[in-house]
Amino acid sequence: MQGNKLYIGNFSYSTTDEQLEKLFSSYGKVIQVNIIGNKGFGFIEMGSPEEAQKAKEALDGSTLDGRILKVDEARPQTSRPARSNYRKY
Repeated sequence: MQGNKLYIGNFSYSTTDEQLEKLFSSYGKVIQVNIIGNKGFGFIEMGSPEEAQKAKEALDGSTLDGRILKVDEARPQTSRPARSNYRKY
């Protein structure tokens, strides 16, 4: 694994930062948890790429609150064009 940041998807909208931190801390130091709104996905930064790899292998496909988690290495953020405030018809 290249980096230490993981994508986590398909968790319940009611899942908290604290729940994810507790779950992932079993595999190493959790630096940061970032849940994206009420969308059921987010990102976790682990202490090292090795810890991130261990967490990914252990938790991808596991269950949290009745939902099957998707855990993968986070892709680098890419720049996107600015969204316009109007629609073209």
